Amino acid sequence: MEARTYPWPSKAWIRAARPATLPAGVAAVLIGTAIAWRDSVFAPLPFVVVLFAVIAIQIGVNFANDLADAQRGADTDARIGPRRAVASGAITPREMKRGIAVALGLAGLAGLYLIWYAGWPILVIGVISIVAALGYTNGPIPYGYYGLGEFFVFIFFGVVATVGTRYVFGGPVPASAWAGGVVMGLMAAAILEANNIRDIDTDRDAGKRTLSVLVGRTWARRLYAGTLAGAFLTIIFGAALGWFPPMAVIALIVSPLAIPLITTIFTETAGPPLIGVLKGTAQLQLFVALLLSLAIVF
Repeated sequence: MEARTYPWPSKAWIRAARPATLPAGVAAVLIGTAIAWRDSVFAPLPFVVVLFAVIAIQIGVNFANDLADAQRGADTDARIGPRRAVASGAITPREMKRGIAVALGLAGLAGLYLIWYAGWPILVIGVISIVAALGYTNGPIPYGYYGLGEFFVFIFFGVVATVGTRYVFGGPVPASAWAGGVVMGLMAAAILEANNIRDIDTDRDAGKRTLSVLVGRTWARRLYAGTLAGAFLTIIFGAALGWFPPMAVIALIVSPLAIPLITTIFTETAGPPLIGVLKGTAQLQLFVALLLSLAIVF
């Protein structure tokens, strides 16, 4: 039976873009931009283009993950979360490949402007980011299937996105950008950990060896809690060491929001509560990024 297809934009494509995870990229850009504002080098157009490029790359990664999971049998009826677009037949593999090309192509076009504005290092950052995005769940060694997904997210949606954003605006990249990248990287990794803890059983059955599968549910839960704690501790140390202004500790106001997320991770295995943890973690990252950015600016 021919798979059902939908015109763009549609609910199927929107779901495949996984909007609940997009705050990870947005948050990192906010931190890098706030540091540029503090350093009096902010410019509005580069900010818009960087934000667009980061979101486009993240959507491309999500599309590629949707396609790869369907092809490798990770998305089945036994999956706790919602069925992905390709596995459910809402989008055909050929259409999804086109979607990946469009998303990463748009990111590449944005990158051309950024290369012109900020120089050739942006070309290096862009090429590496796109190659890493395509290799996450595709290619001969899809590292997302070998326990390296969290490391990828930490580096590219944390450190690279934050430091790269600050670099675009010009001038030397201060220590605050690197520290902010660590905070955002840890929180982005926590989003992926929440996702992988939810899918631990079906991923194991499909041969998808995420870090959660490799270490087991108990240690995966501890890792999630430790990752969030590490993000807040980095803010404290960053403020104490002068990487962030003292006012940065205002971001700790939202730290109690992590408690119900951690409690749910440690006590639940059902789909809806764990899906709520994923969304809640993404929202928590965005709240932290907003408060930290305000502290840096003012």
